[in-house]
Amino acid sequence: GGVHADRVIVCARTAAPTAEDRRFGISLFAVDTKSEGYSVGRKLDKLGLRTSDTAELAFVDVKIPVDDLLGEENKGFYYLGHNLASERWGIAFGAYAQAKAAVRFAKQYVQERTVFGKPVAAFQNTKFELAACQAEVDAAEAVADRATEALDAGELSAAEAASAKLFCTEVAHRVIDRCLQLHGGYGFMNEYPIARLYADNRVNRIYGGTSEIMKSIIAKDMGL
Repeated sequence: GGVHADRVIVCARTAAPTAEDRRFGISLFAVDTKSEGYSVGRKLDKLGLRTSDTAELAFVDVKIPVDDLLGEENKGFYYLGHNLASERWGIAFGAYAQAKAAVRFAKQYVQERTVFGKPVAAFQNTKFELAACQAEVDAAEAVADRATEALDAGELSAAEAASAKLFCTEVAHRVIDRCLQLHGGYGFMNEYPIARLYADNRVNRIYGGTSEIMKSIIAKDMGL
């Protein structure tokens, strides 16, 4: 929303960190984009999620009213951290849904596409590939549902959210890639949803914390 937003949430340093707390001194502000000194730079050319406008923003001596402060001063990092588990749950559940959609797209395609006089779905390799993908989707569904139950109960821990995100996003990566392969050359064309899904899915293992960060969180929870 960087290009079109009327307000943007800005995370800014308002005080120096303390020796006891390096996260102290970060505050959140809801900044009016019509403020003097605020400007929007270039819209970034992303691999996927292209309908979401991500842009470079510039702040030159921007002055904002005290009322634009969100919550308490110097507690911004804690507000952001408080929502990390639910954010990672959302990414996990979205990745599961993407994987499920990929199987649906591939199943429909291989039933309609003919090669050597018969549907692609008739080949054993196709059946085995889709069966394996379905099994992974079923596992991701179970993981996503367990995390949802924990979230609803207010018991979703950082480690469980990290585990769900890691598992579901890695499953989606594998499943979507295999389903694109079943489309053959058409899978490389953006007119087919599997191609767009392939591009959009890639960021799942990066934003909200990379897969490597998720592993670190899980390992720490294990006492490692």
